[in-house]
Amino acid sequence: MQRISEELVRKRAEHNNCEIGTLEELSLHQDNLDKLEHLQHWCKDLKILLLHSNLINRIENIGKLKKLEYLNLSINNIERIENLEGCESLKKLDLTLNFIGDILSIENLKKNIFLEELLLNGNPCTDFSGYRDFVIATLPQLNELDGKEIFKSDRILALQKYDEIRPKVIIEQNNYLIKRKIQKKEKEESLILSEDKIKGVLTEEQRKNFWESPSENTPEDRIQMAIMSKKSKETPKPSIELEDPRYVKKRIPKLFDENGRPYNINEGNIPFRFEDDYYGHFYKLDLAVYRYLDSSLIDIDVQPNYIKIMVKKKVFQLRFEEEVSPDQSNATRSQTTGHLVVTMPKAKEHILPKNVRERIVKETEQKKEEKQTKSKQRNREYLEVDETKLINITKMLHIVKEDKKEDFIDDPEVPPLE
Repeated sequence: MQRISEELVRKRAEHNNCEIGTLEELSLHQDNLDKLEHLQHWCKDLKILLLHSNLINRIENIGKLKKLEYLNLSINNIERIENLEGCESLKKLDLTLNFIGDILSIENLKKNIFLEELLLNGNPCTDFSGYRDFVIATLPQLNELDGKEIFKSDRILALQKYDEIRPKVIIEQNNYLIKRKIQKKEKEESLILSEDKIKGVLTEEQRKNFWESPSENTPEDRIQMAIMSKKSKETPKPSIELEDPRYVKKRIPKLFDENGRPYNINEGNIPFRFEDDYYGHFYKLDLAVYRYLDSSLIDIDVQPNYIKIMVKKKVFQLRFEEEVSPDQSNATRSQTTGHLVVTMPKAKEHILPKNVRERIVKETEQKKEEKQTKSKQRNREYLEVDETKLINITKMLHIVKEDKKEDFIDDPEVPPLE
């Protein structure tokens, strides 16, 4: 079983820069811990402590955590509630799926005056008759028990029944503790035998017999299961048979034939379009790469007689009939569709007839003119104004101002505006 070490605590304190002195929240769940230790000295500022799914059999060494508000010890091997009086700020205590049969140990929580919520689901004490009323009457500070709210009427009824319930609860508790004592003795004897059996490397038969045999819900059985799980992880797995089709290795595509001629390969079944522009003297490849694929996952290799593109480790390879110039090749990618377009000029130019050359020049000039006309149409057209027909309004304004001065009469009896 594992122990609480400083290395383990610092590892779980990554959110606090691995500083444990000022740590307020700590999670040590599913670590096969069997003992509580050191935390009250290392992490005095803890407010939340999560220790669920371990093998802890006793609550101890956390009484000095004065700021602790939430303690989770669910799915452990605890049989008694104790040593929590010093946790003055405790508000929530989770002891779900433990082995608490000593119901009188609940009285040890009376000093935790801020305790509002208690969870005891799955413990043997919850099967005792009058269990809920006994807990409500014993701990008046509780607002919620086992996920159910405690109303004022529930507390009044529980206090009325308390004197009657307590003797019955004690009898049931004593019967359980006697049964548990016998069970513990029997389990300890069988546990010694099981530990001897699982020493060393486990065989498949031993593992199968253990997990198929019936078991009881006891702390000893949980310890056995934990040891068996640990041993199973340490046991090397059997070698995989190559004949099994489930474990056949992935076939690596063959890129070249015996003579070194490249194959055409599309391992990812990616749609593409390949154009051979005879008059423009270049090849153009439009590869429909996945739209949201990061460009860092694409690797392009242009060679004189072929192109190879790796898309997420899948090969796309295409052979050329004519050689190209790798140095003059260009690759672009669309921001809208994600397509990869590779333009590769041919190494040898074709000698074209005179009439073909003239036709190509004419077509290029027509395209330029069309672009220019389109750009002109997009420009705004401004209204032309004849300067000779402009009206001078400054004289009109001057006349209006002069008219206002003549009509204006200054009345001395009218007070000035403020």
